[in-house]
Amino acid sequence: MTDDDILLGLALTVVLATGSQVLASKLRVPALIILLPVGFAAGALTDVIHPDTLMGENFSPLVSLAVAVILYDAGLGLNLRNLTGRTRWIVGRLLVFGVLVTFVGVGLLAPVMLDMPLRVGAMLGMILVVSGPTVVGPLLDFVKPSDKVRRILIWEGTLTDPIGGILGALVFHAIASTHQVDIGRGYQLGQFGISLVVGLIGGVVGAAVLWWALRTLRLGETLGTLAQLATVIGVSAGCDIVRDDTGLIAAIVTGLAVTNIRGFDMPARRPFFETLVQLIIGLLFVSISSTVTPSSLVPVLLPALALIAILVLVVRPMVALAATARSGLTWGERAFIGWMAPRGIVAAATASAFSASLVARGVDGAAKILPVTFLVIVATVLLYALTAAPVARRLGVVKPSGTRILLVGGEPWVVDMGRALRSAGLDVLMWAGLDDERNRIKDAGIQLARGDLLATATNPGARLEGVTAVFLATDDDDFNALASVVMQGNVEGPVYRVGPPHEGHGVVAPYTGGAILFGGSLVRHVLAERYEAGARFVVQPASAPRPPGHDTLFVVRADRRLEPVTENQPVTPQEGDSVVLLGTASHPR
Repeated sequence: MTDDDILLGLALTVVLATGSQVLASKLRVPALIILLPVGFAAGALTDVIHPDTLMGENFSPLVSLAVAVILYDAGLGLNLRNLTGRTRWIVGRLLVFGVLVTFVGVGLLAPVMLDMPLRVGAMLGMILVVSGPTVVGPLLDFVKPSDKVRRILIWEGTLTDPIGGILGALVFHAIASTHQVDIGRGYQLGQFGISLVVGLIGGVVGAAVLWWALRTLRLGETLGTLAQLATVIGVSAGCDIVRDDTGLIAAIVTGLAVTNIRGFDMPARRPFFETLVQLIIGLLFVSISSTVTPSSLVPVLLPALALIAILVLVVRPMVALAATARSGLTWGERAFIGWMAPRGIVAAATASAFSASLVARGVDGAAKILPVTFLVIVATVLLYALTAAPVARRLGVVKPSGTRILLVGGEPWVVDMGRALRSAGLDVLMWAGLDDERNRIKDAGIQLARGDLLATATNPGARLEGVTAVFLATDDDDFNALASVVMQGNVEGPVYRVGPPHEGHGVVAPYTGGAILFGGSLVRHVLAERYEAGARFVVQPASAPRPPGHDTLFVVRADRRLEPVTENQPVTPQEGDSVVLLGTASHPR
């Protein structure tokens, strides 16, 4: 292969990976629906993007390191405070039952349906155990199920990847070394325990290195991101050298530690790291799918579709119903969990690595592993992407429509504004730092957020579950400005702040962007002064005439969506809407 061919192959892979994700975002579909067929078509039309041609034997270790980076990023979004009580119990049972039932079911059915040896069926069964946050997360973002269901599925999808990867490596070595699957006398269980210990030690080392880099050295955003990337790659590679596929556990443990150990000085925004993860996902899917040839799909197409039907209609519902028995979940929540098990990047990566090695060793039927896995990934992602939303609505697990507001601040006018929004039919959650402000919120009968809510919201990858808009209205303009920047991306909707005084000399507030509530005339001190002078918040139908001297602050749509008036975006009420107004001062100064 010439240098020109290598340059063309690398450039084409990057362009296809990026273009597919851009197209998927515009079509509002999971990126895998575009990435897999694009990579498959490109591999059928040209050999220049084939990873074995571009990188040869180096492709497999590069895939392992790339998946480790993805799982570290997923670990950053797992807050252990949310894995408590019933949630922990359900996730644990889903992992155990899912691994066992899927492995045994596929391992027994695949030899019959796909005409492959039992040991190859066992390898395929262990590969198809995994799911993955890169698939589950985007689907749940689109469906918007209840926070409880989302939390369970995200934790399951993230934790099953390293477990499935390690078990897959154990099965692979058992097949490659003995030509059978030796699971007797606790041997494989002991091997799994050793792998788990190696991965945990690697995770501890990674967390210690990042503590030193981010806490002691206090690296900024750019160097902090580079330190994370270098640490994850170094620790993952070291663990894989000691024992195969233990780097995946080390990566996710490191991410969990960074998110959940208090004191880490993490950069609040990680645009480079997030961009890198998106690029890695695209490159992996395009590269791996390009190795699947049309000729390899034809012989396995019909039996693979039958196997997929069994996985979707029998295996997953059986696992979900057994794992969630006596869990306190409703039948709708249990049924939706049983209708959500797409396969993703770890299944593709392990299938690519293990099948190629088994084929090279001359194992009969091993060549069928990758095309079958490819079909399972495409079919499950496509099926769940098309059906998850209507199924969730039918089962009643979609979050109620409308806006759930987090209103930050505890001054009297802020609390009264929260009371007005609640009277307009909105779900209002408030947070304040001072005890007297928190008591004022409680006395108003408004739901009070826990004290560490804002600290949680600024963690990398964290999300304020259920919150669709944040309004920052404390008496500290610099705090409002900084929080509006830090919290962007950690909520499902926008973040707004009240405007600072025009003549203010704040350190940050006058120079920071972000959506400013209520326009340039109703800045924070004006709102507070008008309220102290007797002005009150009024909720009335949009069709009613606006009283003289009243200013429109919010429009509440008929479906309970809240649209605030901002500096750059006036809002026009429609028939059936309500408006929240600020009245005139009853005793002007």
